[in-house]
Amino acid sequence: MGEGLFSRYRRLLVFDTETTGLSPAQDEIIEFAAAVLEPQGVTREYDELISLSPGRHIPPNIQALTGITDKELLARGIPRAKLCEDLAELLGGEDTLLLAYNAHFDLCFLYYTLAREGNPALLKGKDKLDLLTVYRDRRPYPHRLASAIEAYGLQGQVQNSHRAIDDVLATVAVLRAMEAEREDLIHYVNLFGYNAKYGLGSKPIASVTYRPQGYEPGRPLYEKELIK
Repeated sequence: MGEGLFSRYRRLLVFDTETTGLSPAQDEIIEFAAAVLEPQGVTREYDELISLSPGRHIPPNIQALTGITDKELLARGIPRAKLCEDLAELLGGEDTLLLAYNAHFDLCFLYYTLAREGNPALLKGKDKLDLLTVYRDRRPYPHRLASAIEAYGLQGQVQNSHRAIDDVLATVAVLRAMEAEREDLIHYVNLFGYNAKYGLGSKPIASVTYRPQGYEPGRPLYEKELIK
């Protein structure tokens, strides 16, 4: 991987969540995975199932998508408070870049989880990078993680299985392919694109600038005027 991001950050935290639904305020994380990426490569992997609040269950459509069951969470899930403790360690210092594919979604779930059981200030001051935003600038629709895996010829190496650790390792591979393709990722830090038709879907992150993106690539998002 190129020197671009590591010229500013000591480490990258690539992460993914599986959840009971789409609302960070109402739904819950059922799996969290992350990879710590340093100049020499991936130095740590983390993957845990997360217990649900009492009386909560995984909806059937989420069980079908992820393969995660209520029985598995009861047997192997860690408490949300333990996840928050682990996040405090994983998030590292100010020289850690937080990175995900569709990062707004995952970051909002982390915020609400930390607000309930930990310290949401852990996310404050951390720079953030969304690879979905980058991919929208580089390739036409569709823009799923599976689309990026295919576009960069990564089939057989990684998979978008809707299990968090698989999706994290896929995101790491896509990141490397993106850096090899064009050295402009640093310009997307704290700049997230969104579909103007559907909006953000949840509250904006205060440290992030949001700009609408279309279905076809065009002028890079970081070169466009901010639409107020």
